[in-house]
Amino acid sequence: MELQVPPSEPKSTQGFPFEFELGRRMVQELGSSTKGSRDPMTLTNYNIPKSVEEVAIETMKVDRVAKLFQTMAIVRVLEEQEVVDIERLEEELNSASPFEIMDQALALFGTDIAILILNPVCTCFSEDVALIEFAHLTGRPFLVFSLDTGRLNPETYCLFAEVEERYNIRIEYMFPDAVEVEALVRAKGLFSFYEDGHQECCRIRKVRPLKRALKGLRAWITGQRKDQSPGTRANVPVVQVDPVFEGMDGGVGSLVKWNPLANVVGTAVWSFLRTMDVPVNALHSQGFVSIGCEPCTRPVMPGQHEREGRWWWEDAKAKECGLHNGNVNGAASNVISEQMVEVADLFMSRSVSNLSRGEMETLVGKNKRSKSSLVVLYAPWCQFSQAMNDSFNAVAEKLCGPDLMVGKFRADREQKEFAQQALKLRTFPTILFFPKNSTQVIKYPSENRDVDALIAFVQAFQ
Repeated sequence: MELQVPPSEPKSTQGFPFEFELGRRMVQELGSSTKGSRDPMTLTNYNIPKSVEEVAIETMKVDRVAKLFQTMAIVRVLEEQEVVDIERLEEELNSASPFEIMDQALALFGTDIAILILNPVCTCFSEDVALIEFAHLTGRPFLVFSLDTGRLNPETYCLFAEVEERYNIRIEYMFPDAVEVEALVRAKGLFSFYEDGHQECCRIRKVRPLKRALKGLRAWITGQRKDQSPGTRANVPVVQVDPVFEGMDGGVGSLVKWNPLANVVGTAVWSFLRTMDVPVNALHSQGFVSIGCEPCTRPVMPGQHEREGRWWWEDAKAKECGLHNGNVNGAASNVISEQMVEVADLFMSRSVSNLSRGEMETLVGKNKRSKSSLVVLYAPWCQFSQAMNDSFNAVAEKLCGPDLMVGKFRADREQKEFAQQALKLRTFPTILFFPKNSTQVIKYPSENRDVDALIAFVQAFQ
């Protein structure tokens, strides 16, 4: 898709439909003669007025002519706009470094582009500060904005101040509509998202303020990476026409979205931050990896994926808020189809038994068991399940024997409803212990899924 990329001024011709068209005709008629020192006043013979009425009339004439010449300048800018083929640009920059991508973005859009820092639902704050560092290194001027939801951690606000001081910038903060927030809290309380999901709260506190901010831009820069979230961001491009939000000109295709870190892995981002001594959120040293609003963020434990610290009470595929719907695989939706993502199976150790639906029904049946079992309910596309692959295989190899069976049960797709009703499944992965001589099912309660913790859990019932 081709997009016109104008200089930063003027930003809009909205509100001047008649003058705009008239100005265009004047440009065509006057040509280059208007580029010199011609004074708009010389187009009309202005005499010294003799009455208040004449003063008013002559003033209106001057204003009218001045507005026409202002519009003529706008027309010239619009006619000289550079046309950019975004799809071709994506191909050219797909293997480029984040620095090159950032430099290109700022060069093309100037003051009509801004960096989103602390995308409070869809990224780790470290990526955002890395973006600012890259922008700073280009030597070009840049703008930064953020979404202050009113529920951020104190450490986050401290980092805002550090970033502003280090880079000598002022972050533009966008706030949610107070009336909408008040209505939500009065109707459902302060923590309704724990009961009915985070989408409504995110829509009010983040998505709508973001829409307002983007209406003043022609492009924005985010910290999305392909390796961030399970099954939803594998195809994030480095630059694209935003398929969801609109820019200042309005309509589909009026906004360009840049993702300079799309092809960079999280470890490389942190190496860059350490090398450049960039300030980071103090919460990172406390086990927080992906940082958002305080009620919806917690530290991750060993064996967990970075996104498991967000909305931990929800299904892994629901961990998108709406800010990046256009990059969710398959559709602009918050929930992706499980049929769309095909990946290699997990827990392939010979010590791990692949259990059928019938075998699981037997385990949760009314008869006492003759042998204990440790079973993981998983989905192979889920990066949270992928993150514990090695640790669970190691546990199986250490514990599997005559008195304990270690197994796996794929609990997505057609088995999901059964797993939710009979096996206490809420999120992937879920670990269950079935003790012998009992009909009870014990759910592993901790988010710490390293080898020692899982072994200690099993041994407590042996």
